[in-house]
Amino acid sequence: MLGTLSQREIDELLSRNVTGRIGCHDGDRVYVVPVSYAYNEKYIIVHSREGLKISMMRRNPKVCFEVDEIYDAGNWKSVIAQGSYEEITDERERYYAMKFLVSRLKHLKVSETARLPQVAHESAGDEDVPVELRPVIYRIRLDELTGRYESSI
Repeated sequence: MLGTLSQREIDELLSRNVTGRIGCHDGDRVYVVPVSYAYNEKYIIVHSREGLKISMMRRNPKVCFEVDEIYDAGNWKSVIAQGSYEEITDERERYYAMKFLVSRLKHLKVSETARLPQVAHESAGDEDVPVELRPVIYRIRLDELTGRYESSI
């Protein structure tokens, strides 16, 4: 049976997970990449180092975000969000966004690429970290959320 997730089911799926995929494009190409995230029912909060994804989203802030739960080919749930990339530059907002993100991820074993930077710890200050190593902290302002599922049970 195919179906549509309710808003409550969408919120639960996004809250339950911490890995999703961002899709961005710069007019010439599309780029889809997995990221670790935190969801607060208004935004997707993410961090990254400077690179292709960040430069593409700065050029075109319209992005797509996807989270899946796949049990097998006939049992899955998927949420797709349309939204806009917003870099968080205010130091106070950066601190609280990273604190929220760390609170969601700190209990998980994460890969080397998803590891939170040292700046995420409360005792560290951004002024002590070279600019090229400072993470870019951003949010996706959610404009539209849709969810689908398939269940063979």
